[in-house]
Amino acid sequence: MRVLFVHGACVVDGAWWWQRMTGPLARRGLASAAVELPSCGPANPPPGTPELGDLKADIAAVHTAAAGDEPTLLVGHSYGGMVITGAAADQRNVAGLLYLAAMLPNADEPLATMADPDSPNWLEPADPDTMRVRGDLTDQDFREHFLADCDQAATEGALARLGRQAAAAFGQPPGGAGWRTLPTTAVVCTADRATPPAKQLDWARRAGRVVELDSGHHPFLSRPEELATIIAAAIPARPHPS
Repeated sequence: MRVLFVHGACVVDGAWWWQRMTGPLARRGLASAAVELPSCGPANPPPGTPELGDLKADIAAVHTAAAGDEPTLLVGHSYGGMVITGAAADQRNVAGLLYLAAMLPNADEPLATMADPDSPNWLEPADPDTMRVRGDLTDQDFREHFLADCDQAATEGALARLGRQAAAAFGQPPGGAGWRTLPTTAVVCTADRATPPAKQLDWARRAGRVVELDSGHHPFLSRPEELATIIAAAIPARPHPS
């Protein structure tokens, strides 16, 4: 069994966000890897940077990373929940899903229709085709809402990896809903200051199992051992047949 991590919106370097989980998962007998989403790119792209992909491209990237015969648990953080929902719908070796502070959409539900209208909007257009973290947010604002329980190294690393994302990705539905047929766990981060825990609980009602974790928005940076225990417990006893 392997664990494949899918990062959230407007960040780059998927492997960095997951790095603190590698050891804790390995000690529990689980190999792990991370996907780099084509819809995300650097904040200041150099000339000649390829055009960003969309949600469909992100789903295709997960298909490629999950290819093979080994049963796989997909872990989607925040926006990554949209991606794993679509990717799991037609990937036979996906054995289960874990949503981390993430929404569980239906096949025809884009992220834009599931967001809480009463929650702060953390993103803004960077140009007609891309989104970014709001320019009026200071580093301190971002720390307080997204990284409040993270140490200095994690905070600095996260701030250095904020980027852009294709605006199209937020308006596209996943095209399938893998959580309807696969063992699914939703992790609600109860100290999250970015995505309200009450909204996370609302999304989590679609999951077969709900776990609350006393952490902020990025428990893979702030609570890796606790999160690894939750992930290990989410591994299906009988992997989905390939």
